[in-house]
Amino acid sequence: MSARMHLSPAHGSHPQDPGAEQFARAAEVLGLLADRTRLALLHTLGKGEADVTTLTAACDAARPAVSQHLAKLRLAGLVDARKDGRRVVYALTDNHLARLVGEALGHADHDVSGSRRHD
Repeated sequence: MSARMHLSPAHGSHPQDPGAEQFARAAEVLGLLADRTRLALLHTLGKGEADVTTLTAACDAARPAVSQHLAKLRLAGLVDARKDGRRVVYALTDNHLARLVGEALGHADHDVSGSRRHD
């Protein structure tokens, strides 16, 4: 197994050795992902834009809770919101989040299913 592992092949512009600011921001983002509802919201938004009604159904959570989680994600700069008539539509701010969530869920699937891990 390689000593250096990357989540995606598109990593050329990232620093080789992250500094304190990168570690602090990564820890902040991972902390936000450490909530089942927020993780489900980001997973759903990784498939495309969605409104609160769609996100509430996809996350199996109460609408007020979904709205509060979306507000935290917006404040952290992980999701954007735009008006579409009377609806507010949410989207991920970048594809790194979709890949990060996908990797976390893939890892969890190995644990839950007992399937063999791969490199």
